[in-house]
Amino acid sequence: MVSTITLPGSTVATLTVTTPSDREVQITRIFDAPRPMVFDCWTVPELLKGWLHGPDGWRLAVCEIDLRVGGATRYVWQHRDGRSMGMSGAYREIVRPSRIVASELFDEDWTGGETVGTVTFAEQTGKTLLTQTVLYASQAARDGALGTGMTSGMAESYAQLDSYLASLQDAAKGAA
Repeated sequence: MVSTITLPGSTVATLTVTTPSDREVQITRIFDAPRPMVFDCWTVPELLKGWLHGPDGWRLAVCEIDLRVGGATRYVWQHRDGRSMGMSGAYREIVRPSRIVASELFDEDWTGGETVGTVTFAEQTGKTLLTQTVLYASQAARDGALGTGMTSGMAESYAQLDSYLASLQDAAKGAA
């Protein structure tokens, strides 16, 4: 399966979704920002809170990161109506600024068990090719996750990251 979601008004906002195996989903997208900046936006809590929001009123309220192999992560999204959704995990591999591997498990386990996410950041002439691969516990878990509309949610989050990266670069230019 390959699907491509192109967001309006952007030259780099093509999200490609594939299923490289019966348990994996792989998402790729190019960001118009240098690799170390994109890596930091994935690993620095204050930066993650600037872009990793869900749709329809969800905000990342708690973001705890112990960025070392074996270190824990904790994310809690809060909805404006009071609902919350949490996820915990642990880092398995960190190669700054090119690769992160971490486990993830939602508090309300809708993904059929722990997933393992691998994110790679590849430099491409001043831009960053981000590849995120999620390995699910089973094919049914992967298919269930795909059935939730996760790819459109990821496209929205990546669009938010794209805008956030642009604002960080603008701020850096203004400070220079």
